[in-house]
Amino acid sequence: MMELSELDETSLAAHAAEWRRRALRGEKQARGIAHALEAEMRRRFGDSMPPSQSADLDTRPLALRQPPRPWWKFW
Repeated sequence: MMELSELDETSLAAHAAEWRRRALRGEKQARGIAHALEAEMRRRFGDSMPPSQSADLDTRPLALRQPPRPWWKFW
């Protein structure tokens, strides 16, 4: 496996997205690698992770990713 500290931020994000896609397709070993890459991304970026990269990591259905609408607005 590649050395995580040697990857820059863009290649780290690309590798994390690729390994997550492979894990979602059912590759058994890809899940652990994807998790390690995503953990490194969270360690480097913290809360300031760009939305495009954090959206790639979120595997929930789209309906669950959207915040609930307030009950007091009538539309």
